Amino acid sequence: MNEQLIVARGLTKIYGNTPALDHIDLSVGRGRIVGLLGPNGSGKTTFIKLLCGLLQPTMGLLTIDGHEPGVYTKSIISYLPDRMYFADWMKTCDLTDFFADFYSDFDRAKAMEMFAALGIGPNDRLKTMSKGTKEKAQLAIIMSRKAQLYLLDEPIAGVDPAARDFILNTILTNYNEEGTVMLSTHLISDIERVLDEAIFLKQGKIMLHETVDNIRENEGKSVDQLFREIFAYGI
Repeated sequence: MNEQLIVARGLTKIYGNTPALDHIDLSVGRGRIVGLLGPNGSGKTTFIKLLCGLLQPTMGLLTIDGHEPGVYTKSIISYLPDRMYFADWMKTCDLTDFFADFYSDFDRAKAMEMFAALGIGPNDRLKTMSKGTKEKAQLAIIMSRKAQLYLLDEPIAGVDPAARDFILNTILTNYNEEGTVMLSTHLISDIERVLDEAIFLKQGKIMLHETVDNIRENEGKSVDQLFREIFAYGI
């Protein structure tokens, strides 16, 4: 088991002539909750998709637990995309059967417990649920794995404050504490309280990678305040 869960060296992804990620260098350890922070178009989703193996880098090195993205890394990553990816015809029990078949670290009992807390029965179909309930159900499934890395792409975008609290509490109380959570967002004030580290991405480059405690101590301001300064004034 590698001490550094994620390692990127010179990681670059170019679409046409436009770099979405530009020579990224970073290391992320285990047992951390990390905010991947930046405005839309900063490269957050591209980085997450590279980690998942859904995209291939143009150049550079990327490893998860010492392995390049592939079959092994997909078995230790639990990924929440920025949109719903389950079919509307599926029942809750179909979701749990699907994950139990594919992932040995899936905890069916935990998933059913979270569904029950949401008032969702095993035979309820996704198409009968509200958009917010669907998103919560998808998060419950994702967080019911004992993964080494949870990748959550914009998990609190487009939901009301009460739903944001539910989502953040679900993440905090259900992730594998020996693993790491990386969540992308541009809504910093809502998630700052749960973060151990912050990575600021701007136009495909890392502007800052620091612990939240060090940001507050060294900068004398919150992560949200520093984010607003950097992205408002082009520092």
